[in-house]
Amino acid sequence: MAYDDTPVFTDVAVNFNAGKITGIIGPNGAGKSTLIKAMLGLIKAQSGTVLSDGHDLKQLQKQIAYVEQRKDLDLSFPISVFEVVMTGTYGKLGLFRQPGKAARDASRAALEQVDLAEFADRQIGQLSGGQLQRVFVARAIVQEAQVIILDEPFVGIDLQSETAIMAILKQWRDAGKTIIVVHHDLNKVSHYFDDLVILNHGIIDYGPVDDVYTADNIERTFSADLSAVLFSPAGGSKK
Repeated sequence: MAYDDTPVFTDVAVNFNAGKITGIIGPNGAGKSTLIKAMLGLIKAQSGTVLSDGHDLKQLQKQIAYVEQRKDLDLSFPISVFEVVMTGTYGKLGLFRQPGKAARDASRAALEQVDLAEFADRQIGQLSGGQLQRVFVARAIVQEAQVIILDEPFVGIDLQSETAIMAILKQWRDAGKTIIVVHHDLNKVSHYFDDLVILNHGIIDYGPVDDVYTADNIERTFSADLSAVLFSPAGGSKK
């Protein structure tokens, strides 16, 4: 993957496991968002393939839900919360078909699940950061995707929304879905993820959190100072 012929990363090979919540961490500019956008075909990779159960991921788009970063959204667009959630049902509809009662009922139920039913008619730009992220999680709920990818879902949101979103991610994991989360708060890595990818213009390490989230890997990826803070007895890590 490259911008203006300058590679963001090369030789990236990583597996994301079903029934796991996998975090992706790395410094700013390390290529985290670029990796998932390349996987989804939102930006063009110079080479490589992305497979799910042996099938090209491009052939399985209806099975993938993507929750983008808030900064990538046009919050002035005249669409309501309910209408955003309803878009999650479109992949199941035939050409030129409109969502019916079942789709509307599913969308209302999803909004109930993320505790936003009272905001159904509100324009999306009128929501807080946490409320907006819960709307897009509700959209993923009605989409019934098998692979859910979230890019920095916890940036700038309240603790209540973060807790609610994590509860849903764990339900999806327990249902055997593949959950991928680009993440920034290193203190919560051990609490939130089963597997971890550490990225810095290439894969530093990946695998189960207990094996990968180590002082050495954090030092190699970020800095010795940050590693010392996180892995000291008083730091955020339990290791």
